[in-house]
Amino acid sequence: MQDFPHLYTVTAAAGAQGDVVVEGAALPPLMTAPPSQFGGPGDRWSPEALLVAAVADCFILSFRAIAKATKLPWDAIECAVSGTLDRVDKVSLFTEFHVRATLRVPAGTDEAKARAAMERAEQICLITNSLKGKAHLEARVEISGQ
Repeated sequence: MQDFPHLYTVTAAAGAQGDVVVEGAALPPLMTAPPSQFGGPGDRWSPEALLVAAVADCFILSFRAIAKATKLPWDAIECAVSGTLDRVDKVSLFTEFHVRATLRVPAGTDEAKARAAMERAEQICLITNSLKGKAHLEARVEISGQ
């Protein structure tokens, strides 16, 4: 890992109509539009969906790091995140994120250790740590073959 601070730069460009093109160094362009809730087409990534996706992605990447550091054996992880956008004091903002994660581990894996790794991943996720909305983890561990 590189020393801190890290700098991430993206660009976004658009005309008066149509998609916004989001790009970053060495990354493919991403077409975005407003979600249907804001009058958009609803069939493209939106800033809101990208933010919620970042919470899910960060949780899994944080879990991978914890599992590696603690030598936790695991087969697969799935993460679904729901983000609640609301109006608070006349300002639109995400007020909470519900993270539902299911971890599949091999038979014989310590379930408490697996759950602790998931909880630690939630605690260290830099995305949720950077947001105002509260994150709530609902962790489930499944033992393979049972």
